[in-house]
Amino acid sequence: MLLTKGITKSYTKKRLSIPVLKGVNFSVGKGEFVSIVGQSGSGKSTFLHLLGTLDAPDAGEIYFDGERIDSLSAARRDLLRNRSIGFIFQFYHLLPELTALENVLAPLMIRSGLLEYWLNRRKYQAKARMLLEQVGLSHRLKHKPNELSGGEMQRTAIARALISEPQILLADEPTGNLDAASAKEVIQLLRELCTLHKLTVIMVTHDYEIAAVADRTVQMFDGVVVESRTRSAFSESAA
Repeated sequence: MLLTKGITKSYTKKRLSIPVLKGVNFSVGKGEFVSIVGQSGSGKSTFLHLLGTLDAPDAGEIYFDGERIDSLSAARRDLLRNRSIGFIFQFYHLLPELTALENVLAPLMIRSGLLEYWLNRRKYQAKARMLLEQVGLSHRLKHKPNELSGGEMQRTAIARALISEPQILLADEPTGNLDAASAKEVIQLLRELCTLHKLTVIMVTHDYEIAAVADRTVQMFDGVVVESRTRSAFSESAA
């Protein structure tokens, strides 16, 4: 489903080049749930942004479903993100003036254009309601973000990420801004939705307990992948 070959990435600060990724080789299969763990500064979030074409590598290649995507035009990358890749971030990025239902519908509004959205609005709204029900928020459809808890905002963001029926879901520290109870609920929900929607999920986290929910855990250190373990092996090691 997703494959990288020799990915490198550096950032420049006051004329000083700071290497972040140093030749990352990585692959994930269709329907697999993979977590990427590592200390702050290990390069895991930068790597996730490259996988989602939010940034471009300095060198190396990224393939999605057999097609090279790191060299696509900006327009094709935008189309790929809107139709095939869902994103979940630590800080939700919900639009404060919109209700939960409207936030979930936002990607379809952007993709469809005014006329197409108007003609299909009932179908789209029914789909958004179904997703909000799946994440346990059928009673919060008309609530705005400032009326929701942190866990509810993240579940709204998950529903929004799924509205375009993506093939792959990229989650960057999805529980990092939540209390322990809400974090556990959200990660279990991701696990269930991965199975229900036949999603490929790649999740970045610094929390090894959260990471253990995935099928496989990839360890990053100093810009490279140093270890990959299955769920059972990772759980035994953590114990």
